[in-house]
Amino acid sequence: MNNPEQFLRAHIDKIVSLTDEEAGFIISHFDLKSFRKGEFIIEEGNEVNEVYFVLSGLVKLVYEDQDAKKHIVSFAMEDWWETDFQAFYTQSKAQLTLECIEDTLLYSLSLENFEKLCSDSRKMERFFLRKSIAGHIGSQTRILSFLTSNARERYEQLILKNSSLLQRVPKSSLASYLGVSRETLSRLF
Repeated sequence: MNNPEQFLRAHIDKIVSLTDEEAGFIISHFDLKSFRKGEFIIEEGNEVNEVYFVLSGLVKLVYEDQDAKKHIVSFAMEDWWETDFQAFYTQSKAQLTLECIEDTLLYSLSLENFEKLCSDSRKMERFFLRKSIAGHIGSQTRILSFLTSNARERYEQLILKNSSLLQRVPKSSLASYLGVSRETLSRLF
């Protein structure tokens, strides 16, 4: 990652145009962090104090049920935001884990700084609203996919939307994300 600040600014500029002064003010609220493959950014049961913007790398958000079966809720790669949003916004304990699939460089933003940016900058308030709406639409689309599509259709949708995941994610993780067994996924390839 040559210039993380430029990458974040370009991401924000896609939705709201920033002056150099505004960009400097906004970026000053973020902290740059790096994690190694296999490290946990968030662990179930811990507090979630930050939302993350992925600069490079790949992470997975995982829910573990009472039978210790792991379900992948989402993947986040470059130019994506991720956290346990419920725990972050309500300042409650995490129900999900966020684990690095690859070495990952990201910006973190605390809830305090998130709220400060939203109150001090109408542009950032608008930016986060647009990102939130896009996230809700994505979640709704994923839920509807599970309700209305078979395994092959979900796999084909994944290829259309995020074909790069096929090369970056282990097949067992793809199977979990698609809600199928590893064997079923192998038949779909």
